[in-house]
Amino acid sequence: MSSATGNFFLLAGPCVIEGEEMAMEIAGRVSEVARRLDIPYVFKGSYRKANRSRLDSFTGIGDLQALEILKKVKEAYGIPVVTDIHSAEEAAMAAAYVDMLQIPAFLCRQTDLLVAAARTGKMINIKKGQFLSPEAMAFAVQKVRDAGNDNVAVTERGTTFGYYDLVVDFRGFTAMKATGCPVIYDATHSLQQPNQPKGVTGGLPHLIEPMARAAVAAGADGIFIETHQNPAVAKSDGANMLRLDLIEGLLERLTEIRMTINKIDRHG
Repeated sequence: MSSATGNFFLLAGPCVIEGEEMAMEIAGRVSEVARRLDIPYVFKGSYRKANRSRLDSFTGIGDLQALEILKKVKEAYGIPVVTDIHSAEEAAMAAAYVDMLQIPAFLCRQTDLLVAAARTGKMINIKKGQFLSPEAMAFAVQKVRDAGNDNVAVTERGTTFGYYDLVVDFRGFTAMKATGCPVIYDATHSLQQPNQPKGVTGGLPHLIEPMARAAVAAGADGIFIETHQNPAVAKSDGANMLRLDLIEGLLERLTEIRMTINKIDRHG
């Protein structure tokens, strides 16, 4: 999943599908920028959010309605789409609509889920658990491969540090590359501040750019970004999402870094 110029690839979109209009606007804007910068782009949107702190948290507009919107995005812009699944039973349902299945971090050790996802034949993106070492992701990857699917990627999204914070150990990119998989950096979830007393996750979105820059320099193959027209009113994870109008400048600067790294690698 690399461009002709050797650029990183991008998974980007809203945390959750809130409606067709917002999804189409985000996909259209990001795909336009990605084409100009020669960034392979996969639109990301969750059809349902299963991991919420409170019972009254927004979880989605309905599974099939949201999956149909993902399908419309794919057809309208000619781009692949990815969504996360939460149980083995959801794998085949979601696979009928999307090109890539994502395994949430908290579920990355769930064997039945990994095997069911693998057996759909879709590309599988496994997010590293906040509780796992980078080296331990080799076992999750092997489960997918043993189930007959070699199309697998892994994503760094931070490691739990205390009760309310996450940290990224950049040594982990090299460790996870040893699996032979593409390694993705989640520039938004890694900046969450979870487990807040009010039951609403906080975040540090002003650090998205410096952390993403560091990840590209450290050798990340892909970048994952959740973005929204107005994160302040987003129905899920607004505290750590990137405002949509900021994504073009960020991707331009990340591309410059990647091209510089490529030049250094070519010339030693």
